[in-house]
Amino acid sequence: KKKSFHNIYNLGNSHSERLLDFIKVIESELKIKAKIKFLPLQKGDVIKTFADIKRSYDDLKFKPKISIRKGIPEFIRWYKSYHKLE
Repeated sequence: KKKSFHNIYNLGNSHSERLLDFIKVIESELKIKAKIKFLPLQKGDVIKTFADIKRSYDDLKFKPKISIRKGIPEFIRWYKSYHKLE
């Protein structure tokens, strides 16, 4: 194995999340309704996916602790504050 001075880690979650759940959380936090247009699956679309966080756990002891229901609103509030949008 070639020695490297850097690594790339996947810091996602180790289980699937539904896209519509993400949208609902964002809608709720922003108090707007998304305009959703359902289309047939496109070339390259994946039905279900999740992050393999084994390496980030082994090397960094990283374990996700915040759900999307909590994390997305926190991120939105930070983003609005940082960019002085409120």
